[in-house]
Amino acid sequence: MSDSIFTNAVTKFSAGCLARRLPVTALALAGLCGAAAHADELTRMAPVEAYLMDRTQEIALAKSAAPDSIAKDATVLVLTRTGYETAVKGTNGFVCYVGRGIGGAPDWPERWNPKIRAAACDNPPAVRSFTPLLTMRTAMTLTGHTDAQIMDRIKTALRTKEIPALEAGAMCYMMSKHSYLSAYGSHNMAHVMFYVPFADGKNWGANLPGSPVIGGNYWFLTPGHEAEAATLPPLSVYLVATSTWSDGTAVSMPAM
Repeated sequence: MSDSIFTNAVTKFSAGCLARRLPVTALALAGLCGAAAHADELTRMAPVEAYLMDRTQEIALAKSAAPDSIAKDATVLVLTRTGYETAVKGTNGFVCYVGRGIGGAPDWPERWNPKIRAAACDNPPAVRSFTPLLTMRTAMTLTGHTDAQIMDRIKTALRTKEIPALEAGAMCYMMSKHSYLSAYGSHNMAHVMFYVPFADGKNWGANLPGSPVIGGNYWFLTPGHEAEAATLPPLSVYLVATSTWSDGTAVSMPAM
């Protein structure tokens, strides 16, 4: 989460950001191009309170990430001053939450943007092997740890199997009509994401002309971090836009 992952116009995003071969990922596949104009406003973390929400509103927003048939029985996490905690205990193995920019990659221009409210709902394989990465990074950022400390802690957790290797079939619903994913464009995009242990998107045809798949490396989104990324397990995030929001209403695509 650190470059650009969401925009409510996949075609516009592909023609702009991805035409320049910029990598993308989970919390951010749409913000980089537009975020550059706001970079001077997002250079440091805002007060913790700026990232928090009313608990009832946060639960509702988190559950809006996926269709009700999934979200109604999902566990829901809410953000506190020191990290995520369980607000609703579910029964189907899915976990819904509202991602913030502070849970994203350290090179995402909108990382500190307190407006980011990315409703997400991870499926059971992702809950076991991806969600812990997000919650760990978010908690450590909130509690004042440096990027180097956070990355060292993640590496240790992966090496010791505290966080297990990414499971096959790990994916996430991000279909909320009410998310704010980026300062860019219309701020939102209905889509589903897939977490895969690949270093690049060749096997998915991602980011190619005409391909509906957008994606890139999870750990870092901009060039220059190849050496550090090589010390971590391959992990990429790929998204495909959906034609409806989680409530079943149609997504209005902008005119070309």
